[in-house]
Amino acid sequence: MTDETIIICRCEDITLADLHSAFEEGITDFEELKRVLRCTMGPCQGRTCRELILREISKFRNVEPDDIEVPVYRPPTTPVTLAELAEAYKQDQGGDDNE
Repeated sequence: MTDETIIICRCEDITLADLHSAFEEGITDFEELKRVLRCTMGPCQGRTCRELILREISKFRNVEPDDIEVPVYRPPTTPVTLAELAEAYKQDQGGDDNE
């Protein structure tokens, strides 16, 4: 496998090569990576890629993962289905299922 084929963030289709390229450009802060690459901003909200990215930053900067500031989670921290949104909309509009 190569860095181009190793997917770090499945939601945003970010490869290990993308991450290393950002590091080489001087982007090694997790928050900045998030803003530039959109990592941790997909439907999983970073549940699958956060630790992988943290590990790669740690290796590149030669620091412990605990020494890296991690962005805060912002709602929604869990995915919301379209059915849930539709139901909430119906309730806000005062509609019911019989219409």
